Amino acid sequence: MKEILLSVLKIYKIVLSPIISTVFPYYGCRFWPTCSDYTYKAVETLGVVKGSFMGIKRVIRCSPFSKGGADDINIYHKI
Repeated sequence: MKEILLSVLKIYKIVLSPIISTVFPYYGCRFWPTCSDYTYKAVETLGVVKGSFMGIKRVIRCSPFSKGGADDINIYHKI
């Protein structure tokens, strides 16, 4: 299951992300690293359930009212 989810995230990053940025030229990730990179690393290090949950929380925070910026990624240290 983990490998499937990681593959889906890679496909999104390679195929869909450039299409979305072309259709919506002012669209851009408010955070660093991007939400897809963050979710990929979270799933890779913490597993499918917890990593997906953290990725969903991150996407929910990405709104027009969010300031964004560099995110302190504690997932690298929670192994």
